Amino acid sequence: MNFCSECGSAVVLRVPDGDHLPRHVCPDCGTIHYQNPKMVVGCIPEWEDKVLLCRRAIEPRYGLWTLPAGFMENGETTREGAARETWEEAGARIEIGGLYTLFNLPHINQVYLMFRARLLDLDFQPGIESLEAKLFSEAEVPWDEIAFRTVRQTLELYFSDRRAGGFDFHFGDIRTR
Repeated sequence: MNFCSECGSAVVLRVPDGDHLPRHVCPDCGTIHYQNPKMVVGCIPEWEDKVLLCRRAIEPRYGLWTLPAGFMENGETTREGAARETWEEAGARIEIGGLYTLFNLPHINQVYLMFRARLLDLDFQPGIESLEAKLFSEAEVPWDEIAFRTVRQTLELYFSDRRAGGFDFHFGDIRTR
């Protein structure tokens, strides 16, 4: 950050009084510009014994498969964000269930929240950010072409829980790519 979004003056990096971390501070108007982790929300859309995956039409990880997910927008809940991302990436209508995984990625300042969800019908198609949207059984998942470690871990946990006959909430930290 170079300039204050409040007054336009150049900002400086310093530790504000009462804080312990360096922040971008405007010496003219006094605004402290906090930079906090981004929330990524998404879901595991289920249909019978299959899950819906999308093949990415954008970077990063163009051409690889992922669960529908993306950055949460201001003014929406995590569930609303997961449903919106599923609609945008797969044109799929879903019913959001419970929170399934939460992964902290401190090295890239992100927190992933993935819900279980039920597809309401099979009327889906790739959105502008997807090359394909397709249902996969566990045996059909293109494991070597999964875009993100968070998605791979979520899918591995999901299929393991399904085989065990019950779904638990999973929480963890991913510290490197």
